[in-house]
Amino acid sequence: MRVFKFCWGYLKKYKLQIVLTFLFLMLNSLLAMVSPYISGLIVDDVITAGKHELLFRLLAILISCVLLKSLARYLALMLIEKTSQDFLFDVRNDVYSKMQNMDFSYFDRTKTGDIMTRISGDLQVIRQFIAGSATVVFESMFSFTFAIIILTRMNLMFTLLLLSVTPFIGYFTFSMTNKTKHLKFDWHEQVTRLNSVVQENISGNRVVRAFANEDYEIEKFSKENEGYKREYNRWVDIWKKYLPIINFLGGMMTVIIVLVGGLLVIYEKLSYGELVIFTSLSGTLSVPINMANWLSDQVQKFFTSGEKVIELMIAEPRIQDKEGALEPEKIHGQVEFRNVSFSYNGEKVLKNINIFVKPGQTIGIMGPTGSGKSTLVSLIGRFYDCTEGEILIDGINIKNISKKTLRKNIAIAMQDTFLFSDTIEGNIAYGVPDADFESIKNSATVADAHEFIVKMPEGYDTIVGERGVGLSGGQRQRVSLARALIKDAPILILDDITSSVDVETEQKIQAALKEVYKGKTTFIISHRISAVRNADMIYVLENGRITEQGTHEELLKNDGYYKSVFMIQSGQSAEQSKTLSKVQAGEKIAGKQTEEGNKEETGTQIEEQAVVQTVAKKAKAAV
Repeated sequence: MRVFKFCWGYLKKYKLQIVLTFLFLMLNSLLAMVSPYISGLIVDDVITAGKHELLFRLLAILISCVLLKSLARYLALMLIEKTSQDFLFDVRNDVYSKMQNMDFSYFDRTKTGDIMTRISGDLQVIRQFIAGSATVVFESMFSFTFAIIILTRMNLMFTLLLLSVTPFIGYFTFSMTNKTKHLKFDWHEQVTRLNSVVQENISGNRVVRAFANEDYEIEKFSKENEGYKREYNRWVDIWKKYLPIINFLGGMMTVIIVLVGGLLVIYEKLSYGELVIFTSLSGTLSVPINMANWLSDQVQKFFTSGEKVIELMIAEPRIQDKEGALEPEKIHGQVEFRNVSFSYNGEKVLKNINIFVKPGQTIGIMGPTGSGKSTLVSLIGRFYDCTEGEILIDGINIKNISKKTLRKNIAIAMQDTFLFSDTIEGNIAYGVPDADFESIKNSATVADAHEFIVKMPEGYDTIVGERGVGLSGGQRQRVSLARALIKDAPILILDDITSSVDVETEQKIQAALKEVYKGKTTFIISHRISAVRNADMIYVLENGRITEQGTHEELLKNDGYYKSVFMIQSGQSAEQSKTLSKVQAGEKIAGKQTEEGNKEETGTQIEEQAVVQTVAKKAKAAV
């Protein structure tokens, strides 16, 4: 019943249209009774009694009723169709709005194909039931009621005899519905899995072709398609058992009319005209009986789809604003992780993290793949909530700040670069829709994207394909970076933003970002030393724990992960790595010499290698 209650919650504001629809359906059904009745009068009064003058009068009435009936049905269908479309519009908007409030964890555990099925397929099934199946049911009910009234007034016993088969049809229909109910849910789940396979294949079509894995994908689809066929056939097998019985019982009405009606006419208990009326209206009686199996299928689809949509609508996001959540007018950017731990699917991803960042500081985060770097910064924007400890911004627990306010003050260039199917300008200005072109251009310039954008056929008006198709990985990263920069938020998070660009491009970006970092609290996640070496503090994460922290120079004094990565990226050998700790002073001198030669430090990898080569020579001499 909750499906009906859910639908009525949206339909009740269209009460007038629904009432008018019912009135027109009733009028249509009432006028449908006129044709059989006039046919009976023609047989009894015109043909049998010879009152030929009545023929044209009866035909005029019949034609008028047919026209009115057609008009009434047309108006009813137009009204209910418009109402169902309005219903679909309202529900679909609410479902989509609901999705916008769901947190990352919901999308982590729910397949895209499942969500797409609910938003498109399931909602369409509900709409079709309202506009189609429900309309047919009410129309048949009205016709059935009017027919019963007319027939009982003509011959009560004959009418009851005709209706004697209906309890049996009801029993078998109810039994069939009960046995197929759970199969409908299984079949629906299989449809979802099939849609998920197709969606993943379309999204990952380049990977499929790159690995020449078309045969595997076909096999995977065939397996799910076979599952779809199997579930559907299980449902059909039950139908095949009951359908012949229901159809047989429906056909018995014709047998009763021919046999009993014929005898009543022979014994003059029924006129020829009345038999014509009974024969015509028996078709009206048999319509709801004959469509019982069809209606059972439609109702099951309606309930199954309705339950799926309701499940989505009642799902509560795990991350919600507290009542009276704060909305600070200005966030300065002080960030503190206080004994923070985070578990995902029962596995501890982050363990006892303690970080304190002053406003305007730049923080570098390094560590091997899977160490929890991206998860760490995801907690700042409350995309996930920490399972232990607390995170504070400007001394306020982020759980006490409204999500909207919090995220408005954070700009993120994510590791998983996503671009919308829109113009490049639209993608850059996504977070600031009213941004002027000059701001868009400046952000693109800092991200080293302006040069390649203006070379494109339509420049900033060039439409990129879905997920940024048409741009290289490096170009997508630079557009994503520009999108974060234009937001000009007090907290900036850059998650491995230069992983797909060459060294020269990275140098340009890093040099341009130096000005951007001023006055912003910046978190830089990177596997490259050159990206984090100038940070105020660098944290190394390994297995979810902070194993090292310090400045670039301080971390090089330790024989840890940071130093080993530095030596690898600098092209140093293991032997040179061992001697490096003996010549830290030499490195400082070399750094000063390099600074004097270049005057303006660029912080690039090329300069880093020059420093290391100087140090290496001194190290060898010392040995």
